[in-house]
Amino acid sequence: MIRFLIVAACGLLMSCVMMQQKKPIKVYLIGDSTISIKETRAYPETGWGMPFVYFFDQSVTVDNRAKNGRSTRTFIEEGLWQPVADNLQEGDYVFIQFGHNDEVETKKSYTPKDQYVANLSRFITEARNKKAIPVLLTPAARRKFDGNGKIEGTHNEYSALVRGVAQKYKVPLIDLDLKSQELLQQFGAENSKHLFLQLELGEHPNYPEGKDDNTHFSELGARKVAQLVLASIKDLKLELADRIVKKEVKAN
Repeated sequence: MIRFLIVAACGLLMSCVMMQQKKPIKVYLIGDSTISIKETRAYPETGWGMPFVYFFDQSVTVDNRAKNGRSTRTFIEEGLWQPVADNLQEGDYVFIQFGHNDEVETKKSYTPKDQYVANLSRFITEARNKKAIPVLLTPAARRKFDGNGKIEGTHNEYSALVRGVAQKYKVPLIDLDLKSQELLQQFGAENSKHLFLQLELGEHPNYPEGKDDNTHFSELGARKVAQLVLASIKDLKLELADRIVKKEVKAN
């Protein structure tokens, strides 16, 4: 018994030493409402950045700077990017996911394609100047199915631009548009409603008139999308993958 306790104590001590030896890593999330932290009055709407923080050990700090309604252009113009760039340290990560608001020409946040590419390039260059690690993400898919129950892409042009920038600058790419489309297809046209802010009349006090939203996630949807991001971190073999302590459940 005493020997068992000694072995257990040594194991615990080694774990603590290993934790102390890990260099702290900060992960910045920049993007739009599909990632952002929500106010209480918006629940059950949930950005995927909210559950994302709980999958890492204590050596990782996730700083979610994403904001509702922002595009690459407005994120820069409103001074939301500069504090991130100023505070980046060597070894930090910057996860960059925009597109929902950049691509809609009727929105004030609209960003033409050439400027979208230039803004993504700026995020990458300025992060690398600080020896931080930029990671590009294509925008998470909206829920849109055709009459035969097949998922349809709604970010095709802007997602292609992200892929092109990632290739040009040799930046790790998480193709969240493609991966989340696959997730929605697995759930199907009807069951995928559970992943989004879909509420019946009187179902939730924050939305007494109900809600039919195929862009923003429910708590379940945010967690499933966060798991897609975590799986991609492992697939890319980023150092950050070694800091994941909770096993993600396969999306199905």
